[in-house]
Amino acid sequence: MDNFFLIPEVIPLGAILFCFLLLLVSIPIEAYVLNMSLNFDKKTSSFYSMCMNLFSNVIGWSIFFLIEPFATTRFKSNLLNLIFFKRILPNTINLNILMAFIIFFGTFIIKSFILRVAIVSLTDFWKKTPESAPHKFYARRSFRMKLQSKNIFTTVLIANSLSYTAVLIITFMVIFA
Repeated sequence: MDNFFLIPEVIPLGAILFCFLLLLVSIPIEAYVLNMSLNFDKKTSSFYSMCMNLFSNVIGWSIFFLIEPFATTRFKSNLLNLIFFKRILPNTINLNILMAFIIFFGTFIIKSFILRVAIVSLTDFWKKTPESAPHKFYARRSFRMKLQSKNIFTTVLIANSLSYTAVLIITFMVIFA
């Protein structure tokens, strides 16, 4: 248990920089999708996209470092081959595809939850609506908010799919180049 919290002797600096590159690619793609689908302005959609990606990245790395000590030797050697030597072993392709699907849907769930929390936390609930405004305008506005909450999941799914497609293309270009 004492060596559980030790700093590793080999730091995968290339993997960390590659993670930042993938964040630089996925944040603008998802911000564009949020801008077009949910009709946010560019600044708000960029902010939400950064929140979703950075928090999901931190949560993903935390889950990875919690699970890694309990992983099998085969999984660890496959991971080391991928990170340090950029090789995918032929006998572990099915495991890699399964892990990619788990990571994709896990990230989708985390990102949609983070976007919902961010939207709810940044909404001004305590502001009162003026009494002189027509009721029809607010009824239409509440309908639009309900419609927007239904569209959050599909928008996050589309944004996550597009960003993962770009990430997958970049990853294949790096591995097979």
